[in-house]
Amino acid sequence: MDTPRIVLVAITKHGAEQVAELAAKLPDAEVLVSEKFMTQLDGVNNAIQFYSGPFRQQISRLFEQYDQIVFFVSLGAVVRLIAPHLKSKDIDPGIIVIDDAGQYVIPVLSGHVGGANACAEMLAALINAQPVLTTASDVGKTIPVDILGRELGWKVEAPKINITRVSAHVVNQEPVAFVQEAGSKKWWTRPTPLPENITLFDKFEDVDLEHFKAVLWVTNREIDKELWQQLDERLVVYRP
Repeated sequence: MDTPRIVLVAITKHGAEQVAELAAKLPDAEVLVSEKFMTQLDGVNNAIQFYSGPFRQQISRLFEQYDQIVFFVSLGAVVRLIAPHLKSKDIDPGIIVIDDAGQYVIPVLSGHVGGANACAEMLAALINAQPVLTTASDVGKTIPVDILGRELGWKVEAPKINITRVSAHVVNQEPVAFVQEAGSKKWWTRPTPLPENITLFDKFEDVDLEHFKAVLWVTNREIDKELWQQLDERLVVYRP
């Protein structure tokens, strides 16, 4: 995967000071602060941009140019700033807020598909802060259906309604079959054990479909239309 394009953003003097501290630990990140606080960035070697005028005029450009936008701005203000620019979780960048005391790192938008959760955890480790994750699969330490295996190059293959339905079965701890016929076995990366509601299989034919609410299937097989219809919103396929 390509390295995400990260920008650190501040609109206050104290925020600019926080940006400077984090930028030193994240040399590939770019920086955007008000030109009023240029001196707070003295000694920072990252790529730096200074803006003048209303900050809201910067948002559209940030959405176009970056994968992760890290705000040292209040959560409420960020929500109001980004609201007019939201389109879809499939294309919106990750939005992360770090509080004024530097204690909490909060992924606000595009936590899974956009990578904000993973970025927030990385940032929290750098500044010794607490990541505040609210997505159910992260809180429940279970399978993130929509992005499983992404770091391994897997591609998800399923209608969106299937992903939504199967994700609900996973986080609600209902019986789910995980069939792996291809790809790396190193897809479970959490430090906690695989949840008990997930049962592993080597072949799809071994699954008694009557006993499972959903099936996650890692395979290179061609799956015919009839099987998709039979499983009706219960199947998500991954292509290694």
